[in-house]
Amino acid sequence: MDATKAIVDTVDRFRQRRTAPLVLELDLTEGLTAGPPADPLNAILTMRKPRLADVLSGLKRARHDSRVKALIVKIGGNPLGLAMVQELRQAVTHFRASGRLTVAYGETFGEFGQGTIPYYLASAFERVYLQPSGDVGLTGIALEQRFLKGALEKLDIAYEVGQRHEYKTAANTFTQDHMTDAHRESYGRLAESILEHVVAGIAEGRRLDPGKVRELVDRGPFIGAEAVDAGLVDRLAYRDEVYDEVKKAAGDQAHLQFVSRYARGAAVRKLPNPTADSVALIHGHGMIKLGRSGRSPLGGGGSMGSDTISAAIRAARRDPHVKAVVFRVDSPGGSYVASDTVWREVVLTRKVKPVIVSMGDVAASGGYFVAMAADVIIAQPGTLTGSIGVLGGKAVLGGLMQRAGVTTDMITEGANAAMFSSARSFSTEEWDRVNAWLDRIYDDFVGKVAEGRHLTRERAHELARGRVWTGADARERGLVDELGGLEDALGLARKRAGLADDAPVRTYPRLNPLERLRGPESSEDKAAALARVRLEAWGPFARIAGELGLPSYGPLLLPGEIVIR
Repeated sequence: MDATKAIVDTVDRFRQRRTAPLVLELDLTEGLTAGPPADPLNAILTMRKPRLADVLSGLKRARHDSRVKALIVKIGGNPLGLAMVQELRQAVTHFRASGRLTVAYGETFGEFGQGTIPYYLASAFERVYLQPSGDVGLTGIALEQRFLKGALEKLDIAYEVGQRHEYKTAANTFTQDHMTDAHRESYGRLAESILEHVVAGIAEGRRLDPGKVRELVDRGPFIGAEAVDAGLVDRLAYRDEVYDEVKKAAGDQAHLQFVSRYARGAAVRKLPNPTADSVALIHGHGMIKLGRSGRSPLGGGGSMGSDTISAAIRAARRDPHVKAVVFRVDSPGGSYVASDTVWREVVLTRKVKPVIVSMGDVAASGGYFVAMAADVIIAQPGTLTGSIGVLGGKAVLGGLMQRAGVTTDMITEGANAAMFSSARSFSTEEWDRVNAWLDRIYDDFVGKVAEGRHLTRERAHELARGRVWTGADARERGLVDELGGLEDALGLARKRAGLADDAPVRTYPRLNPLERLRGPESSEDKAAALARVRLEAWGPFARIAGELGLPSYGPLLLPGEIVIR
């Protein structure tokens, strides 16, 4: 009897759990991963992080699920990119519009530090709660740039660089001791554009006048009680108090579940027909390089290999069940040749099926190059994009080596054989070759922008010159077609392909376990699209290595590392 009763009780609890009201949770303490793991190491390192795609699809489904009563999100200190924050805000706003309760909880939005972007995310929720000891670091937008020219001169290091054109300012870190006029103009507009959207979002979410929000930005940061008085926060409360309140609003039997778990459970319950018409989703993240995508065990994120991405696009193009392709790009650029290789595959695919690009936090320089041929480009207002330009040069270390007692001698055959040696400067003839190379790349880049975006060459050059734009400003200038996120791109792809609104989305390359174990039969084999784990030469210092002229990813780079605080 006891055993029978235990079984019955277990079944009852399971049934109650399956029918109980749901409160969805999202913990952003460790941030989000932008795409699926590209390799086994990445899978291990990110296994406990929620995926952006799962969160977006989960919240979309939850809007139509009567069991789901509320959403509670803990906003932690791990910074998220501005475009990713805007993508989350959009999903939360749609969920909130469905009549569900949305709650943002933070232990602090900047502990004696900047918290503008985390608070901007929180402002999209119906209720914002802050731990009594926390603060709201709403202070505005700061784009900071450090310059190393003085330090390099003390070390007898010279830096020789050519760039196309004045806004391609990546090398300024090493060649200047302050912002040039073009540098300041570009960064000034970036900060202004970003703050415009932050202020508008906070004003809408908190039902405040935009002018009042702008005044609050200049008064920040705020102690918790001050934030409540200003209308930025609803109440000061600890986690237990917040959760008790949400559970009470959702119902006594409410069950907590992470959004990503909810999304994956729904996917398991609704397994799509493997031969059903679908949309292919291809992720391109990190610096662009020739060869296979990879991740350094030293950290620093992954890389977008032209062989890997091209093979994935080819596999989607050749698959008769794929009716449209969404290419998710999150990259500051890199190799010109690698970018051109991917561009060609986008062009070929667009001839037979729609290609929609969804831009992440950054799709600039080479990241814009691989995107510009798509049928439609969708970006968030805060996406950093454009940077249509090129730079190239080298660090001259001869003076430093002499000071250290290191001498250099060489034998050459060929007038320019030592051209790329870091021991000496470029000669006049070598500078002629550098400038010819820069001109060729820039002319090709601008020409392909004009062709892909239906602009005159003169207008494309005017928008190029190495300048970085926000997604909002890029849209006004025709470099981006629409503002939105990944779900918008998938919806548009389904529409362009004539598919149902719930048509399946499949990440490419699609490989079964056996295909992952064996080597590819040829470059046409979709197994050729697998990424690799590798010890890349510079690991997390790849960007610095490239800017110093050391062998790295290439000449199409976003000018400097822009960190939005």
